[in-house]
Amino acid sequence: MTDASEPRGPLHGIKVLDLSRILAGPTCTQLLGDLGATVLKVENPATAGDDTRQWGPPYVKDGGQDTDLSAYFMSANRNKLSVAIDIATEDGQAQVRRLAELADIFIENFKPGGLAKYGLDWESLRGINRRLVYGSISGFGQTGPNASKPGYDLMAQGYGGMMSLTGEPEGLPMKVGVGIADVMCGMYACVGLLAALRHAERTGEGQRLDVALVDTQVAWTINEGVATRLTGRTPVRRGNDHPSIVPYGVYATADGHVIVAVGNDRQFKRFCGFLDLDDLSADALFATNPARISNREALAEILEPAVARHSTAEVIAGLEAVGVPVGPVQTLPQVFASDQVEARGLALDMEASSEDGPLTLPLIGNPLHFSATPVTYRNPPPRFGAHTARLDDDDPFGDV
Repeated sequence: MTDASEPRGPLHGIKVLDLSRILAGPTCTQLLGDLGATVLKVENPATAGDDTRQWGPPYVKDGGQDTDLSAYFMSANRNKLSVAIDIATEDGQAQVRRLAELADIFIENFKPGGLAKYGLDWESLRGINRRLVYGSISGFGQTGPNASKPGYDLMAQGYGGMMSLTGEPEGLPMKVGVGIADVMCGMYACVGLLAALRHAERTGEGQRLDVALVDTQVAWTINEGVATRLTGRTPVRRGNDHPSIVPYGVYATADGHVIVAVGNDRQFKRFCGFLDLDDLSADALFATNPARISNREALAEILEPAVARHSTAEVIAGLEAVGVPVGPVQTLPQVFASDQVEARGLALDMEASSEDGPLTLPLIGNPLHFSATPVTYRNPPPRFGAHTARLDDDDPFGDV
């Protein structure tokens, strides 16, 4: 039970029934859990739970042995309680219906129509809980010619156009280094569910949210997507260069790499001054941002060797001193060792119990900072089925 004197998140008291797995749905429900909601994660005993429990190495070890806590699973499943339910059985379906009757939010990522045969679809569950907010995540959505196709992050990045924008100009189309289509879909889903929850609290009527990996992927093509619609032209891959700002990208230094983001002509003049290229900023070929865009290759041939004469530390210190946006390209170990990450609470350690004593679970903290209702970390990523006994309680969601 949660002590009433302890801080409670803004969603304290909200009950979330989570039938999702992999990344998009779990990203959404972890965020809801971080904000104070109680999340019951339903996992299939026939598969030993969420598929990502086996997506490793690395795994947390207990007594020298791998556990079912992979890094992948832990990244999206804290602040949840795991209950093992086989929805293919009548007893399992009855258990889920009982939980849905108590829940405020239900979220699933089965293929469109996949839960109807179990009586766990939107139409069935709204009959027992009119205020239920029901979220469905899929690859292409519940409608459209591709609705029946499976959805994976890589395929969404390809279909939605992001891969066509990412990578070196002469290289292969490239995916983003993490499952960003899944993550962004989960975030859009979280926003939509909270909006629907607000409506349900005001009217007593729930609704269904239909959100797709490909839809959200298309939505976050942002400026490149709108520029394509405006001009009809196909954007080209530019590596780390920006389509509308020059210079803006990654430069090799004498000992590594550095990011320089020149946002206006005044900053360009100061950048040139640092490099002892004062005449460059007065050259009509480069004096304005539109001119620099038209002559980006010629400008790169001048700037790249000039930057490469300096160390990374020299470039960062020099440009910071004159107010030009600059920064390092850090490895992840450097990121998590940085004083900024420590100050912002992003290197999060949680403890889980085991027969040999507590296990330390290294996680990534939530980036939201509330002044009155802070994010709370109440439950570490659960072992499979660790909370199944709660199904015998009058209210399995309880107050945790």
